[in-house]
Amino acid sequence: MLEATLPCRPETAARPVQWAGHGLSLSVTGCQVQGVLFAVSHLELADVSQVAPVLAQWQRAVRESMGARDEPPATPFVPARALAVPASVRMRLHGVRPNGTSVAAQAVWFVRLEEGHARLYHALVYGPSVNPAVADTVFAGLKLLQ
Repeated sequence: MLEATLPCRPETAARPVQWAGHGLSLSVTGCQVQGVLFAVSHLELADVSQVAPVLAQWQRAVRESMGARDEPPATPFVPARALAVPASVRMRLHGVRPNGTSVAAQAVWFVRLEEGHARLYHALVYGPSVNPAVADTVFAGLKLLQ
């Protein structure tokens, strides 16, 4: 289970996704403050050998959805109780929406092994601009519980 502190009252939804050849259920909890979206998502993956391809496709989907251009290199992001894998990262993204307006995001992905399966997590701060200190606070507040 993940504890997250968001700066607003979140709503939760689930939707199916097809990533790396797997039909998965993606749960999303999020809210908006002054045009900035705060979201935390997770999914369960039965085949732990598929963690890397699923994370890679998830990261690619986020970059493509916001028309992300070249960004600084990703940095490792492995909170306490998470599994250290190369795809557990923090990214800073900049892109252009279909209407031509600029968009920015800071995002993290990480993994936890749980009794025979993996739970993949993603947190995102997304809007016209992202205050790095706000993203730092949100990401520092992500806690994997026992």
